[in-house]
Amino acid sequence: MQKTTRVFVAILVFLILLSMATYTVDQREHGIVFRLGEIVAVKKDPGLYFKVPLVDNVRHFDNRILTYDSSTPDRFITSEKKNVLVDSFIKWRIIDPAKYYVSVNGDERQAERRLTQTVNDGLRAEFGKRTIQEVVSGERSEIMDIIKERADRESNNIGIQILDVRLRRVDLPKEVSDSVYQRMEAERKSVANELRSEGFAESEKIKANAEKEKEIIITDAYREAQKLKGEGDAKAARIYSNVFNKNKEFYDFYRSIEAYRNSVNSKDDILVLDPNTEFFKYLQPKKNSTK
Repeated sequence: MQKTTRVFVAILVFLILLSMATYTVDQREHGIVFRLGEIVAVKKDPGLYFKVPLVDNVRHFDNRILTYDSSTPDRFITSEKKNVLVDSFIKWRIIDPAKYYVSVNGDERQAERRLTQTVNDGLRAEFGKRTIQEVVSGERSEIMDIIKERADRESNNIGIQILDVRLRRVDLPKEVSDSVYQRMEAERKSVANELRSEGFAESEKIKANAEKEKEIIITDAYREAQKLKGEGDAKAARIYSNVFNKNKEFYDFYRSIEAYRNSVNSKDDILVLDPNTEFFKYLQPKKNSTK
């Protein structure tokens, strides 16, 4: 019985020592082996590893992509000495666990503070070179690329890789936004007034051209009408002349009939003339001539 107990105890001690002498590294993490407080090994590949029991200890650090999202917007000053509020986030990961541990003691919060300081210093420098319009819309992508490159270069010194820096929102403080909106409104009104003035001037120009063309058309039409009227009067005169030359008596009769029609064209018209006047010669009976 005592022999069995001793064997069981020996197996138990062996298992305990074996568990203390081995450790695993997951695919989602890095492992650092410390011996009496000093780094003796860095394990980046997943697997089962051995260590010296009671002497070595292991710390694990996440190797996945981490996100630092600022809880409150940061305030920066543009080249116009105007304040802007910037809401940003950073994508980063640990690429050198040893440097990371030495630089920030493996503290993720301390690492995020270092990253925030680096990114904010870059944003302060870039925003100071640009106007509000450029940082809000015109050059935002360029600013993000510059900050990412600079932050990644500096963060490599502490074993961190910056994968992305994004400016999620760039807002104006209320006092600045009111001033900007008033200026934008004034500029838009100025542009609108200018466009209205140009439109009115163009309208007057079109009206003047239309009036000019109308006068030209009317003048040309009147001239053409007078020409046609003259030609018609000349043609009528020729016809009358031809008729008169062929039969003067008939021509005189026709003209008298026209005169009668024009003089008495209503039942209410009254004409007082001597019956023997020459005007009624074709209405009087014709006397028989004697030979």
